[in-house]
Amino acid sequence: MKNKIKINAKSILIGKKKKEKDYEGNDRPVYVSLFEKNDPHLNCQVPIKRHDFDKGIHKVILDGLKIDYLLAGHDIIVNNLKECSIEQDGKGHLIIKGKQ
Repeated sequence: MKNKIKINAKSILIGKKKKEKDYEGNDRPVYVSLFEKNDPHLNCQVPIKRHDFDKGIHKVILDGLKIDYLLAGHDIIVNNLKECSIEQDGKGHLIIKGKQ
């Protein structure tokens, strides 16, 4: 199952949500929030959109992107996006590609 989403945003924040208590697999619910400005965590921006992937993801692959890892929240920030896409490959991978 391939599902590709084209992103129109200046930056994205990638994070994981808590899994359900009765679930014991390796998959984790993941979200990708889209922002109009860089470093949204510094000025409490509200996302312009959020994509939730609640099941079937055990790995996020970032292809060709410079990232910042936020230790406090275990989130990943990608700034200065010129183009970006998100693809679920059906093998448990969420692939995020783009140009900065």
